[in-house]
Amino acid sequence: MTCEIVCVGTELLLGNTLNTNTHYLAGNLSEIGVEVIYQTVVGDNPIRLTSVLETAFSRAEIVITTGGLGPTCDDLTKEIACKLLNFQMILDENSLKAIKAFYKKIDKEMTDSNIKQAYLPKGCSIFKNDVGTAPGFGITENNKTLIMLPGPPFEMKYMFENYAIQFLNKLTNYSLFSDYIKIFGIGESKVDVVLSDLMKLSNPTVAPYAKEGEVMLRVTAKALDKESADKLKEPILKEINTILGQYIYGINIDSMEEQVVNLLKKQNKKLSIAESCTGGLLSKKITSISGSSDVFECGICSYSNRIKNEILGIDKDILEKYGAVSEQVAKEMATQICKISKSDIGIGITGIAGPTGGTDIKPVGLVYVGIYTKAKGASVRKLYLSRGYAKERDYIRELSSLNAMDMIIKELI
Repeated sequence: MTCEIVCVGTELLLGNTLNTNTHYLAGNLSEIGVEVIYQTVVGDNPIRLTSVLETAFSRAEIVITTGGLGPTCDDLTKEIACKLLNFQMILDENSLKAIKAFYKKIDKEMTDSNIKQAYLPKGCSIFKNDVGTAPGFGITENNKTLIMLPGPPFEMKYMFENYAIQFLNKLTNYSLFSDYIKIFGIGESKVDVVLSDLMKLSNPTVAPYAKEGEVMLRVTAKALDKESADKLKEPILKEINTILGQYIYGINIDSMEEQVVNLLKKQNKKLSIAESCTGGLLSKKITSISGSSDVFECGICSYSNRIKNEILGIDKDILEKYGAVSEQVAKEMATQICKISKSDIGIGITGIAGPTGGTDIKPVGLVYVGIYTKAKGASVRKLYLSRGYAKERDYIRELSSLNAMDMIIKELI
C-alpha cells in the first residue's frame, strides 16, 4: 500500500524543530509493507494545509499526519482533514476522561480548549495517548485511510508502536522483513559493484545505505510471515557473506560499539584505551553501550608527551626519536595501557586531526591505531584520513575511532 507522510507545524518549516518524525515513520512503515511515496511538511496554515491534504489523498492510499492535534487555535489538522473527507466529528467521552485524568495526574487545571482534543471522527479507531493529552485515530473510507498522530516525537512514537501499527497491519496482506548487514572497510560504490547482480533482485531486495565510514546493506523479503521471509533471505545472506565476509562486522546490531561490547562480554575479556587525537571519543562510544562497565576497564586521554611518559610510562627516548605521532608510540600506548589496567586488549590512538599541525612528512589525517594482546603482542594500523577539506577534524577523529573498533572486532571474531 502507498502512503504519504504529512508533518504539520510552522516550527518545522522554520527549522526551529528537527523533523525526526518523518525519519522514524518511513523506516517503520517499510517494515510492515507500507510504501512511503511522498513526504510533505506544511505550516499551520488552513489554506495550505487543505491543499496539501487534497494532494496527498489524490496520490496515496494512506495519509499519515503528525502534529496539529493540540488544544490551541492553530492546531487545525484534525478539523481540516475531517472537513475535507466529510467525516462527522463527535465528542468521545472516554478520550475526554483520559485528558482530565492526565491533568489531574500532573496537578494542573485543564482548560476548556482541551475539550476539542476529544472530538474524533465517528466510527474511527481511537489511539489512546498514554503519555500526553491528544488522542490519535485511524479511519478508512472509500479505499482511503487517514491516520492522525500527535507531533511531539515521544508521543508519536509511543502511539504508533502501541496502537497505529496494529491498525495498519490489518490493512496489508503481507509484511516486509529485513536483515541489516553492517560493513566497514569498503566504500558504497565498491559494494554496489561487487553485489550488482543481487541489487537487481525484486524479492528479496538488497539495498546499500552509506553513513560516515560505514555501509549498511538492507536485505528485505516480502512475505506473509517471518518464517517464509527468512527462507527467501537465507541464500542471499549467505552469498553476501561469501563476497563481503571480511568487511562484515555484524548483522542486526545498531553500531560497532555495540558489537565490541557484545564480543567482549561473550569472551569475558576486558578492554582499555589510551587516546590522543581522538580526545576520548572511542572511550565515549564504548561506554555509551549499556553493560560496558562489565568489559571496559579504563580510558586515558594522553594528549601531551608528559602524560604519555609519566602516566603511560612511554620512554622519553621513543617520544623524542619517533615523535608522538608514530607507529612506535601507538604500539607503546596500546601496550602500556593494557599492562597498567591488566586488561586483555589495549588500544592506542595517536595522530594529527588538524586543521593545523601537519607537515609534509606527517600530514593532517595521519593516524596510527595500535592494538595489544598478551597472546599476539602489538600491531599497528596506519591511516591517511584527510579528504582535503578545511573542516574535517571531527571526521578524522570519527574514522580513527571506527578503525580502532574494527581492529578490536577482528581480534575477537
